[in-house]
Amino acid sequence: MDLDAVRTFLAAADAGQFQEAAVELAVTQQAVSKRIAALERTLGVRLFTRTARGAELTIDGQAFLPHAREVLRAAERAVASVRPGRRPLRVDVIASRVAPSALMRGFHHAQPEIDLDVVMLFDVEAAVAALRSGAIDASFRAVAMPGRPLPEDIGSVRVLDEPHQLLTGPAHALARARSVTLAELAGHRIWMPGIVPGTEWAAYYDALVAEFGLTIEATGPNFGSDALLDTVADTPALATLTTEQTRLVWPAGHGLRRIPVTGPVPVYPHSLLWHRDNRHPALATLRAHLAAAASGRDTAGTWVPRWVLPH
Repeated sequence: MDLDAVRTFLAAADAGQFQEAAVELAVTQQAVSKRIAALERTLGVRLFTRTARGAELTIDGQAFLPHAREVLRAAERAVASVRPGRRPLRVDVIASRVAPSALMRGFHHAQPEIDLDVVMLFDVEAAVAALRSGAIDASFRAVAMPGRPLPEDIGSVRVLDEPHQLLTGPAHALARARSVTLAELAGHRIWMPGIVPGTEWAAYYDALVAEFGLTIEATGPNFGSDALLDTVADTPALATLTTEQTRLVWPAGHGLRRIPVTGPVPVYPHSLLWHRDNRHPALATLRAHLAAAASGRDTAGTWVPRWVLPH
């Protein structure tokens, strides 16, 4: 359906005259007549009856009128959905309690005038597909995975290296330590039921285990962070790994300890991904904000897998 013809129909219906519709649309009266005639041929009905007073809607014209208005509204929404600066910046933060969510909250506080849509996608494949389809504008991921490089049309930059911490209950053998080295962790059970095979975070922890001889168990169903905290608090033989900016809240009686991991410090490498053809103006603002926040960070004494993209 020709949107110009629909727009002309609405102008003529509102004005009641083809001549006034022509003035409103800045076209000739003949152009108005031709557009209306073409629309009538498309629909197979007559939309107007010419009278001495101008043009009146037929019964079919009256039936078509509300739908014609909705057609134009839908077209305007469709255009706005992809027009840079006219739609919110859509960013994947993986989960609500992790560092990317905190980074986006900081960006929102710094740039409150920018509209944001925050989404949470499962893994890097889903994120890349959403970037390529235009469903999102940016995604935070630990890239690239071994043997699975990013497509050439996807840009990326490291924006945050987040240190790890050991989380233990009060009766754990390491609970009173001010810090713990990776070598000291080698003989302890680390339980992380949220690790899903095939994800970028699974690849990260596989590399950590292989290099430092740790024991990380992902057994059992993942009932969420609350169940994990309950189990760690009640089981002296178990601990788990978390990252510095992951928000965790537990009852005071749990007595949990968050202990920095050192020697070297294993950091989780958060990168920002985007499609290289994306021209949303707020995307450039987000990248500049993250680059400023990341500048000056000291990476000496830290560890990431060899396959992680450099800064």
